[in-house]
Amino acid sequence: MTKRIVSFFVCSILIFNSCDQDPIDRNKSIFDTTEKTKTPFEEWLYENYTKEYNIDFKYKFEDIESDIRYNLVPAREENAVALAQIVKHVWIDAYDEMLGNKHFMRKYVPKIIHLIGSPAYNDDGSIVLGTAEGGLKVTLYMVNNLDVNSIDMENLNYYYFHTMHHEFAHILHQTKEYDTEWKQISNADYIGNNWIYEVRDTVKYRKKGFISAYSMMNHNEDFVEYYSYYVTNSQSWWDNEWAKGGAEGIAIMNKKLTIVRNYFKQVWNIDLDKMREIVLSRSAEVPTLGLLTFTNSGDSSPIPQKSAFHSDVPFDKRATLYPDRIKSCSCNSH
Repeated sequence: MTKRIVSFFVCSILIFNSCDQDPIDRNKSIFDTTEKTKTPFEEWLYENYTKEYNIDFKYKFEDIESDIRYNLVPAREENAVALAQIVKHVWIDAYDEMLGNKHFMRKYVPKIIHLIGSPAYNDDGSIVLGTAEGGLKVTLYMVNNLDVNSIDMENLNYYYFHTMHHEFAHILHQTKEYDTEWKQISNADYIGNNWIYEVRDTVKYRKKGFISAYSMMNHNEDFVEYYSYYVTNSQSWWDNEWAKGGAEGIAIMNKKLTIVRNYFKQVWNIDLDKMREIVLSRSAEVPTLGLLTFTNSGDSSPIPQKSAFHSDVPFDKRATLYPDRIKSCSCNSH
């Protein structure tokens, strides 16, 4: 037995020593080290997102960035091109204009913006429109439902503009908390995931001081829903919706809006009325942006269209099929 072990040990040494003598080919690698050539769109993203704000705008599907609980579809490139410009114009540039500089967004904007073509469907029938993850990443869903050939401002506002500001408000309150008084106003009326059963009864939740059924989920969703609905809708819309709550509901909503208004002004120097004016003005400009073209160094670079895209479940039909199952976000760390 001893001889066999010694013989094996000697052989092992010989084998390993012989391997050590093999020349190393430093010109070959198991990794692809070829420098990738950027497409015109990727150059535009680099100039407008990465270089300006240190944002990694991920429009190609990456499973490591996706939520494995859902069956998801990649975003179409032409839709990603359009949404990249919409996000920049209506979300990022709106805050730059409000505050008069880029410092705020460079500091607080999420460093990853991730696009998914489809919604994320939950077991209860609701769908996720966006997620915010600890201030580092925002994911926007339903990108493929954007009809780049026929801009519908109402749908853009509901499915995209509102979601952008909703998610960013989460990042801001995760960074600096709002007044604790907020949590006491409707504390007894938050119902968690059961909010989906309240959507049809607008008058009921407005009387309780909620601006949307989803805001009944918890105090954080309530807070960001107030902010995102306010800055993405006109005063006439707001007045009309408030009226549905009657005197009792209006009193609660006034109290909540005052806290939201004070928080954004005192903590972030953001005036809600001025912010709304800027957002609505920029939203109205979207149809004039030329969403399938973009400019790099003075050159207009078109994105070739495969075909006019229409979702299998168009927006107008989706409102009929899923009227009480739309969910604004699924957010972590709040």
